[in-house]
Amino acid sequence: MKNKTVIITGAASGIGKSTAQLFAKEGANVVVSDINEADGNQVVKEIIEKGGKAAFFKTDVSKPEEMKALVDFTLKTYGQLDVAVNNAGVGGEINPVGDMSIEGWNNIIAINLNSLFYGMKYQIQAMLKNGSGSIVNISSILGAVGFAGSAGYTAAKHGVVGLTQTAALEYSAQKIRVNAVGPGFIETPLLDALDADMKKQLVALHPIGRLGKSEEVAEIIFWLASDKASFVTGSYYPVDGGYLAR
Repeated sequence: MKNKTVIITGAASGIGKSTAQLFAKEGANVVVSDINEADGNQVVKEIIEKGGKAAFFKTDVSKPEEMKALVDFTLKTYGQLDVAVNNAGVGGEINPVGDMSIEGWNNIIAINLNSLFYGMKYQIQAMLKNGSGSIVNISSILGAVGFAGSAGYTAAKHGVVGLTQTAALEYSAQKIRVNAVGPGFIETPLLDALDADMKKQLVALHPIGRLGKSEEVAEIIFWLASDKASFVTGSYYPVDGGYLAR
């Protein structure tokens, strides 16, 4: 990964932050993207203090013009784009389908699904100029199964898997690989709003007996992005402590 350039959305915290730190440690130029400017700049500062290379670009991933601007910034700053990790997402409104608000539905689809289309649209255009590239989209275990109360999130994450597979078919011949990762419940800020009892219930859903760590998800993202996964495209990799095996 030395001297390759990677965009990571939602990189100010959680899985995105751990992924940014890992890529930087392995020598990549990292573009840290997030809507949270203060935390995003802090991630960049920490990377640079450890000898890595990084730059921050504030992005609202739900807006196509901002996703295009992110790619343009990356090309202007580092000259090319080799890897993109489309990680930004929100948990969104929790309600049964019949009670879910239209606004809640539209918000989560915009951030968790539309943003990946916007991102890939412009990322692929940049990678085609290189003659190669790797995209890793962050789905979820809920990209494979349902979860009561999370209609918008589940629909979006299923959509991420389908979008990933389709792009992989379309661009494999041009040496652009596209894969998806499906984390189980991970100890990230997305779970901060849950009380201790709810977290205990979530732990019980994972046969391994605990929630995951963002660093564990970062490792498979890094592998998929690297040349070690050169024959892997169109795949969906759960990182879920056995959740989907139940």
